[in-house]
Amino acid sequence: MGSIVTPLRHHHHIERRDGEADTSGTLLLMPAWTGPGEAESFIGVKVASVFPGNTARQLPSVIGSYMLMDGTNGKPLALFDANRLTVWRAAAASALAARFLASPRSRRLTMIGAGALAPFLIRAHMSVRPIEHVTLWNHRPDKALELAGILQQQGLPVTAEGDCERAVAEADIVSCATLSHQSIIKGAWLKSGAHLDLVGAFTRQMREADDEALQRGSIFVDTEAALTEGGDVALALMSGALERADIIGTLADLCHGMPGRRDDNEITVFKSVGTAIEDLAAAIAVFHKLKGSWNHA
Repeated sequence: MGSIVTPLRHHHHIERRDGEADTSGTLLLMPAWTGPGEAESFIGVKVASVFPGNTARQLPSVIGSYMLMDGTNGKPLALFDANRLTVWRAAAASALAARFLASPRSRRLTMIGAGALAPFLIRAHMSVRPIEHVTLWNHRPDKALELAGILQQQGLPVTAEGDCERAVAEADIVSCATLSHQSIIKGAWLKSGAHLDLVGAFTRQMREADDEALQRGSIFVDTEAALTEGGDVALALMSGALERADIIGTLADLCHGMPGRRDDNEITVFKSVGTAIEDLAAAIAVFHKLKGSWNHA
């Protein structure tokens, strides 16, 4: 798709307290629609809530819906589980970036975080690089052990690791998908030639990698929204740890021919904050697939 309109994503803080505990959350609204030059006309909007405290309630931290509409008249066409749509498209974006940025010889992947995105990111990275071993670290070791066991039963080479520094230092690719408010990845831990994939930290109150990790790497972002939204890159730019010139390009630039990894020793960084373009493209693709099955039923 060459022409998609993507207004700014809306972030709204939802203040809540449960006794002495802060149970506040975030409401996200992400609209997009196809431009006038496209062969088909669609409108889509994702509505998602993020409540980190939901884990204590045995609920997902992120809950949402995605509505796809006819772009010519606004008629609703389909309603999707936004969580499922999001995990697939987020993982696909990271894998696409890794095609350009991760070493072709990457064998070891470290997954930081054992939440809903982790299994999809692991599978996505394994689909584009010859990964032989996956190390899984989580701030709650029991969750890492549980998820590693599930993925092992599914035939994936995943083991849990309690030492984050060791897990990162051994990895050719480090993928992070957390809701951490403090940096987890230290730049000093990254080995020569590593690729760092930062998927979490979608608000400026969150952080997954420290300034040194960003300063050591050649930085690419999914869209320029990552320069002002989310943690990591946006925070480093605000503090002066990074300058705008340190951000080499976007995922679209890579897809259009901008050089990615330049040599085996280069450390690369990809920061994604998510974009409504990905949501709309994924929803249209699923809609067409389902529509084809309906026509043949």
